[in-house]
Amino acid sequence: MEIKVDDLSGNEIASLISEHLHGMTEHSPPESIHALDLSQLKKPDITFWSAWEGETLLGCGALKELDLKHAEIKSMRTASSHLRKGVAKRILQHIIEEAKERGYKRLSLETGSMDAFEPAKRLYKNFGFVYCEPFSDYVEDPNSVFMKLEL
Repeated sequence: MEIKVDDLSGNEIASLISEHLHGMTEHSPPESIHALDLSQLKKPDITFWSAWEGETLLGCGALKELDLKHAEIKSMRTASSHLRKGVAKRILQHIIEEAKERGYKRLSLETGSMDAFEPAKRLYKNFGFVYCEPFSDYVEDPNSVFMKLEL
């Protein structure tokens, strides 16, 4: 698996982000969807990675800098045909390593509170993330959970 910085210009990544956004609408009410679209992911405070096996897109993930010591994990998604193959685990490892290299002291994330998000929450817990209060511009929301990892 090759994980590389992605400029979000390819059709494959556009399709995966579209799938990601559609998946959020299936499980979360509109006011509780915090996923970013392609244009939002291209902002300078966000680094976006895609994971590939040859010409096949396996998944993606992003890191949004909140300040010099704190970043947020965004857009974690595994392509439907590659679920349960360790893709998300590898991408998350990559993002955590990058966050440490950049000198961040804390990683945070928001994910859904519904059953559909249990695999994601389990993955984050396995990496040492713990539940926390809302951070940055987030507010309490029964459809969201917030997690952090002190680096």
